Amino acid sequence: MRPRFSLSGPVLMGSTCSGFSLVSSMLRHSILLPVAASAVLLLSGCQSTPSPQDGPLGTWADDPMRNAPPITRGLDAAGLSTLLGAELAGQRGDYRYASQGYLEAANRYREPALAERATFAARFGNEASLIEASALRWRELAPQAEAPNRLLAAFSLQRGDWLDSLEQRIAIVEAGGHGDVTAFAEIAVAEEAPLTLIAQQLREHLAQPNADQLEHHSDVLLGTALIEAALGDTAVAQRRLDQVALLDPESAALWLVRARLALETEDYSAAQRAAQQGLELAPDDVRFILLLAQAEIRLNNISAAETQTNALLESHGGNQDLRLSLAQLYLEEGHPEPAQRLLQPLIGQPEVPNLAYYLLGAITQAQGDTDNALLYYRQVNEGDEFVPARAAAAKMLIEEDRLLDARAFLRIERMRFDSYFTELVMLEVQLLDETNQTEEANALLDREITRTPDDASLLYMRAMRRWEAGDIAGMEADLRQVLRTDPDNAEALNALGYTLADLNLPGRLQEAFELIERAYEADPDNPAVLDSMGWAYFRLGQPEEALPWLESAYTQIPDQEVAAHLAEVLQALGREEEARRLIEQIMQRTNLHPQIDDLLKRYPELTPQETP
Repeated sequence: MRPRFSLSGPVLMGSTCSGFSLVSSMLRHSILLPVAASAVLLLSGCQSTPSPQDGPLGTWADDPMRNAPPITRGLDAAGLSTLLGAELAGQRGDYRYASQGYLEAANRYREPALAERATFAARFGNEASLIEASALRWRELAPQAEAPNRLLAAFSLQRGDWLDSLEQRIAIVEAGGHGDVTAFAEIAVAEEAPLTLIAQQLREHLAQPNADQLEHHSDVLLGTALIEAALGDTAVAQRRLDQVALLDPESAALWLVRARLALETEDYSAAQRAAQQGLELAPDDVRFILLLAQAEIRLNNISAAETQTNALLESHGGNQDLRLSLAQLYLEEGHPEPAQRLLQPLIGQPEVPNLAYYLLGAITQAQGDTDNALLYYRQVNEGDEFVPARAAAAKMLIEEDRLLDARAFLRIERMRFDSYFTELVMLEVQLLDETNQTEEANALLDREITRTPDDASLLYMRAMRRWEAGDIAGMEADLRQVLRTDPDNAEALNALGYTLADLNLPGRLQEAFELIERAYEADPDNPAVLDSMGWAYFRLGQPEEALPWLESAYTQIPDQEVAAHLAEVLQALGREEEARRLIEQIMQRTNLHPQIDDLLKRYPELTPQETP
């Protein structure tokens, strides 16, 4: 008997192979996990369906579905195949394929749950580009969902796109969620982010109607106050804190920012009171302990600070990380003795933290005991403190006019720690440069590259030194050597491509563009590559194409070099006023702006009116 199809317009309503309607129903209800199971039912059902040849009519002369309208709703064969493939890929641990499948399905069916599933699969597989693409689609399909914005905010922060991260956080706040703006501001201040641009974005949000009616308005106020305090706008920051005090006087975050602002304005008694108040509200928050200790130290109450911090350490079970942080604080504030007393209990432990040895080396060095300081520094094993410890030891010896001893020390360390060979060579080159031993530095670099001719980092370092010396051919030779062993080295591709584009060498612009394109394929999130791409487009006479690349680069690294490129493109597009405002921002932010100065020599009409 022939299979029966019931068609209503372009929608497949049912068939003897009824799994389609089952999966469509599941899709409508966002139940995605059982997709594979439903496929088994579907396939088994199809296997039991009689074939056309089994019926009395024999083989069909023509396909009865040839002129049927296309399926525009529900799952068609391609959609089902995509979902099944994604589900099975996830079960076998191929999260990249799973994420791609779910994302394709989300684009096809506009179902937020599919985009959500694509995002989580990408996170399991640690696929950065897929995480972002899936989260963007998720947010597009579910604008009120907090999770995709939160994920995009964290993702942007991870790659250093401060303004985009803040934009996602503000979107969360405007949707009624908690955007963690204060925590973001703390990181921004610590990491020397573009605070002026961040403050501008925060103020624009706060100026919006009804911004003060949002549930987490106080968090935005606190974050803004932190940024403004770091920029020196302490009076404005204080007014914001007064607003928060009216909204949420029991907020621990309020007292945290109050303490920091008081330290910034050198009101150490107020900082002490604020830290104590915060500690009462959040006794387990070590930040208040550190702020309280810092306030006591600034008040020169060293004995009181030690008594208090020792009691707090005891109440926290002798927390090792807290002990190290307090020791570091004492040392930074110029009090090595209490720092040493805090660190001594750690030395007898089976596993001494690297930071303890590093800090003890610094303390002993400050006490003038070079030999013991050297012993401490040498006990720092592989990890974050390894290279800083060797740098501190070598600089200490150089300061005592023992350059040969410093070089011998670094040479021995290269033999002891082969995995740090490259970093230690680069460190020695840097130290030789600092002591005006440029020829010795070049000789060292040449010698070590001869021994390790495929060391990409050393080759790149020499290439940059050759560029600074005006040896473009030598620079290109080194970068070409890097690319022979690592054709997808984004740093080398970008450096060579940008240099060729910037020099505007006859007949080599297209080559420069192709190199930068390869760099972008290898590292699409690198703002330096985005800047190079924009500059290459401009050199090729395509300012319209250049603009979005440079705008994106400037968002992530708002320095004077990218600003000069962006301003020149704006000028070429007839947007001189925007270029002038951009130049003015840079000149207000820093006194050193050679690229901007060079630009103004070529385009004096872009000079801001306020600038003499």
